[in-house]
Amino acid sequence: MKITVNTFGTRGDVQPYIALSLGLQRAGHTVRIVTHRIFESWVKQYGLDFYPLDIDPRQVLLNQAVSELGNNFIRINRWIKENLTSTLRDLFEATLDASRDADVVLNSGLSFAGWHVAEKLKIPALATYLWPVIPSHHLPAASGKIPPRWLPFKGTVNYLSTKLSNQMFFAMMSPLINECRKEILGLRPLTARDYWSLDSAQSTTPLIYGFSPSAIPKPADWGAGQQIAGYWFLDTDNYQPETTLLDFLANGPPPVYVGFGSMVDHEQQAINRLVIDALRETDQRGILLGESGQLDSDALPDFILRVDAIPHDWLLPRVAAVVHHGGAGTTAAALRAGVPSVVVPWFADQFFWGWRVQELGAGTKSIPRNQLTTARLASAIQQAVGDENIRRKASQLGKQIRAEDGVGVAVRLIEAFAHNRHF
Repeated sequence: MKITVNTFGTRGDVQPYIALSLGLQRAGHTVRIVTHRIFESWVKQYGLDFYPLDIDPRQVLLNQAVSELGNNFIRINRWIKENLTSTLRDLFEATLDASRDADVVLNSGLSFAGWHVAEKLKIPALATYLWPVIPSHHLPAASGKIPPRWLPFKGTVNYLSTKLSNQMFFAMMSPLINECRKEILGLRPLTARDYWSLDSAQSTTPLIYGFSPSAIPKPADWGAGQQIAGYWFLDTDNYQPETTLLDFLANGPPPVYVGFGSMVDHEQQAINRLVIDALRETDQRGILLGESGQLDSDALPDFILRVDAIPHDWLLPRVAAVVHHGGAGTTAAALRAGVPSVVVPWFADQFFWGWRVQELGAGTKSIPRNQLTTARLASAIQQAVGDENIRRKASQLGKQIRAEDGVGVAVRLIEAFAHNRHF
């Protein structure tokens, strides 16, 4: 079976789909990944077919303007109109060309073109997400504000918040999508009624989630079409750590790892100082992720080690706690490692994952980026490393997740969908 996998976004967005593609390849299928050209050598090193998107995610997603959007739909709508017109056209054209010989098309949450291209080519398409998208009385909107615990009728609020969030996103994207449908694919524009029906139908439409059922058990009000496969981890068996890192780990108690992924912040130097001060106040050693231009290793105190990107599957089991931005991939890695999290969300689903980590008991209450202070971070770090309940729950959850086979489950679901159009 020929499968085209469409994935768009940062390295953390793309990485799970490389893991999933490798699982499909091991099962005997021919897989083509459609993603950004900057990831070409990374994808090809695994022997996967690659189709390039000439869209640089660093320019589209990894900039100060995006990091400051938060969950403000007015700002997001303005940013979409100003930044995504040419990007979306390029995405539609590339996805169409890459999918012509596919038997099945898999679409990630940010690959907006996949559904429409599959409609044009009359081939089956399957949605895959790394965060919840179907309205439920048991989960808040993954891209909205988390309702407080004391709020009455919270189940109804949860359901309507996701419904409203989805409809607002459809409304913001529909002018650009309809332009591409008409001019590139020759399809009719979609109406508001189409979007409402699509959102309602998704509860029965086959959809696979790439997160753990231990992290988010399937809500009782989701239909049979919603399947939670488990996380899709891409492990690095051949990683060789530098001597400096090994020596640092060996010469003291487990440190706290601090890494905010791809987030861009105009106050980066101030954040670095804040983190160092919080670690000093809590008497914790720290490993800080940062480029050499952001952190001068020679100027750092001896209880801090600056590192470039290090595979999470190697590093996180060796630390005492993880301070991170709440991206889906980093959250998954921290949960699997079985270590407590302190989440500092910037925007989008990061707030949801911060909430979920706390609900699971595997971390502290999250600290939104715009509320981050030395005192708050120090208090959260102290709780993460010192609270036995948090450490115990994080450890138990890690054992459960490590026993799962998210890729294997997803491969079997994809094969069932290809043959039967349902699971």
